[in-house]
Amino acid sequence: MLWIPIDRSLDIPLIRQIYQQIREQILNGNLQSGEKLPSTRELSSELKVSRNVILEAYDQLLAEGFLVSRIGSGTFVAKGTFLEQQKKTPSFHSLNLAEDKNKDDNIINFRSGIPALDLFPRKTWAKLSHTIWNDIAPSTFGYDIPEGRLELRQVLSRYLLKTRGVDCHPEQIVITSGATQALTLVSKLLLSPDDQVFIEDPITNDIQTIFKTSGSFLYPIPVDEYGMKTSLLPVNKNPKFVFITPSHQFPLGGTLPIQRRIQLINYSRKTNCYLVEDDYDSEFRYEGSPISSLQGLDPDRVLYIGSFSKILTPALRMGYLILPSQLIEKCRKLKWFSDLHTPSLDQLILARFIDEGYLERHIMKMKKVYKNRRNFLIHCLRTTFSNKVNIFGYSTGLHLIVELNESHFSKELLEWIEQFGVKVYPVEDHTIEKGKHHNRIILGYGHLKNEEIKEGVTRLYKAIYNFKYKD
Repeated sequence: MLWIPIDRSLDIPLIRQIYQQIREQILNGNLQSGEKLPSTRELSSELKVSRNVILEAYDQLLAEGFLVSRIGSGTFVAKGTFLEQQKKTPSFHSLNLAEDKNKDDNIINFRSGIPALDLFPRKTWAKLSHTIWNDIAPSTFGYDIPEGRLELRQVLSRYLLKTRGVDCHPEQIVITSGATQALTLVSKLLLSPDDQVFIEDPITNDIQTIFKTSGSFLYPIPVDEYGMKTSLLPVNKNPKFVFITPSHQFPLGGTLPIQRRIQLINYSRKTNCYLVEDDYDSEFRYEGSPISSLQGLDPDRVLYIGSFSKILTPALRMGYLILPSQLIEKCRKLKWFSDLHTPSLDQLILARFIDEGYLERHIMKMKKVYKNRRNFLIHCLRTTFSNKVNIFGYSTGLHLIVELNESHFSKELLEWIEQFGVKVYPVEDHTIEKGKHHNRIILGYGHLKNEEIKEGVTRLYKAIYNFKYKD
């Protein structure tokens, strides 16, 4: 008789328990090919369950090919059902998942690029969502076009012209699942193995990885307090494109002046290459007026990337890529192969959110919040570290750069700092040519309240002070 333990306290139905255990015994060879199983009546009596339960379990095993039924003879294990068992991988419960690490409430995390998630305008978003879901035509629930909903592209073209000086037609816009997908599309659109890309150094490591995946070579162009040093662009090379963050260089924070922008445009015309402009958080500018886009100077040369991850929330996964006309059709095909299209209903909600003025009001509100947090962070740094600290790149965005002249942010020091309950990020992690920014860290503040900022700076100071004397 089959040994099938049953646990009636489990949420798993009895049919499923019996099915799974017989299936397992067949796969591991405990029940061998041609072996006869007990009749449904016998097994139901043995296990003290309804015969219908056994019948359904057997029927499932018959349907999947584990068993064969012979009229007048009974039910037997089918041929070819033994699977040699291999060592199982560790249980997922025993793994240290990255998600769990990021949820350590005792760590004050100065990660850059995270907005104030608790201030997302959820009531307004919910109201618009309710309206959209109730009003849209049934056809909207079907497959959509890869470049995105026309409603959103029309609204975006007007909004970007007004706020960023971007000169584009709705047909030039491709809606993406965030800036990461836009960067990936650019890579697939323009790059082949061994191509050259001129890129700011330092620049976020994620972008470096995306472009390297194509097999291209990254040629670093140093940056200073004004962004890319365009005078260092080599005249004897022909890159496929130059990648820049002109409105707020990441991570150092410089803003590219008009003279360097014109140099870039002239360079791209001379070498017949494109410029790829990543405008990732320039809406939050605290010193002077907003800076116009590079794209507005030469729309035929510049591919413009933007997203709503830092303006609203990364959870929205919504971004856009604006293309010169000659690249539109090829990019649409690449987008179709990538994911068919970005979620349609979210696009319609975002279009309404922008068109009715909610986005601009939200940005104005958040600029005040972030400026307050930026000022408080600067105050805490200068009060705590006195004249040992230099601060850069604070005019725009959600992070600033801290330079501590007497520190070297090695792996050992960073691990030591984390033991004090604070996490910071070295600029060196984002460099191509190493060794120039060893005493600089990136401090993101958009998602941190003032009390967290103060405590984080205090912990950072204690950690660095104790590290000097720990031996």
